Amino acid sequence: MSGHRGHIAQVLRNAAFDDIRLIVVTDNERILGLGDQGVGGMGIPIGKLALYTAAAGIPPWQTLPVSLDVGTDNLDLLEDEFYLGWRSRRLRGPEYDALVDEFVQAVRQVFPKALLQWEDFKKFNAFHLLDRYRKVLTSFNDDIQGTAAVGVAALLAGARATGTPLRRQRILFLGSGAAGIGISRLVRSTLRREGLEGEDLVLATANLDVQGLLLEDDPGLDPLQRDFAWPVAPAERMGLGRGQKRDLLSVVKAFKPTMLIGTSGTAGAFSEEALRAMAAQVERPVVLPMSNPTSKAEAKPRDVLAWTEGRALVATGSPFEPVTYDGREYRIGQSNNVFIFPGVGLGVLVAEACEVTDGMFAAAARQLAEEVRPEDLAVGSLFPSASRIREVTAHVAAAVVREAREMGVAARPLADEDIPGAVAAAMWNPCYLPADPAPEPAVERHQEATLA
Repeated sequence: MSGHRGHIAQVLRNAAFDDIRLIVVTDNERILGLGDQGVGGMGIPIGKLALYTAAAGIPPWQTLPVSLDVGTDNLDLLEDEFYLGWRSRRLRGPEYDALVDEFVQAVRQVFPKALLQWEDFKKFNAFHLLDRYRKVLTSFNDDIQGTAAVGVAALLAGARATGTPLRRQRILFLGSGAAGIGISRLVRSTLRREGLEGEDLVLATANLDVQGLLLEDDPGLDPLQRDFAWPVAPAERMGLGRGQKRDLLSVVKAFKPTMLIGTSGTAGAFSEEALRAMAAQVERPVVLPMSNPTSKAEAKPRDVLAWTEGRALVATGSPFEPVTYDGREYRIGQSNNVFIFPGVGLGVLVAEACEVTDGMFAAAARQLAEEVRPEDLAVGSLFPSASRIREVTAHVAAAVVREAREMGVAARPLADEDIPGAVAAAMWNPCYLPADPAPEPAVERHQEATLA
């Protein structure tokens, strides 16, 4: 893509189909928990679009995966003689911004009806591009907003299961990257809608990074973290101030969280001691080791259940098999963005929304939490069964269409009674003609008869 600067609109016109409605684009820098994969990251947009088709019925001929090949800082790839990408260190600064800006303008020109999903950009670029273009181009970032919505849905379902509303929960985040900050943003706005404000709102959540609890006077805070750093005074009252231990175990003992969310990308970051300390203070802790792939999970579900005596409600970012503890089988719900982004995308397209708002993700989270049935909670799952993905996606999309109308960003503001039908009509289903086995060739029948 870097070699096409000045000609990106022309490149987009080479797409196999003209009526593109959905684009997933990556610059390949933060692929899952694997980091910079160069052009090897192209599999992610392809896979995401396949999920849009499977879950939301977006016709595949209306989708386009895009990789912005801006180089790679992965030296192993640069030294690999078979590497297919541009052999250069990554573009940064004004050159990078100019390339992305040309791409955005080209999308607006060539595919004016398209929704764009930013995927697997590193934290600074992820937030920068989201905030810069969200009102320029109908777009969203799944790693920030989709992950936030699926995380909040798990918390809402957990609150329902424990019988304690979210505004009375104490929520601890381990990991303050794009996913952690994204979830924190949506959690805070959800708590604000539930009536929390002032210091009560600030101290309802706590955020840790590799250095420990974020405090306002930490010199190393980046601007995104600063909004979620604690004031020094309440931290000192809890024994978590400057010069005191602020690691996970110390914060668990002092803050007494009821919910713990991991987006750190560090395997085993939820230690046995910390989880036992949490379970000693909470009857039904909600524990979400959300990092993926599986090798990066903060804890394994079987360990979480063992360390909490089977009382924890667990959901993970990666798939895990059911766990049997003390004779009872627990189904481990996967906190997977596939429960959110296909429905959001479908709802945006049905509503013909000019902007993807944070309120749409809040509505999606609330709807997803409602999709968790009593029988799901009975087996310990905070998410619906994946076998219901089309049904769940349709309901999430309907919630997004309603929110788009209420926020005044829908070019097609549908009445409530018309929304389910419009969503169903937009969901493509593959139909295959029946296939009968071909008859055996006549020569073979003759040979068989001769042999007989």
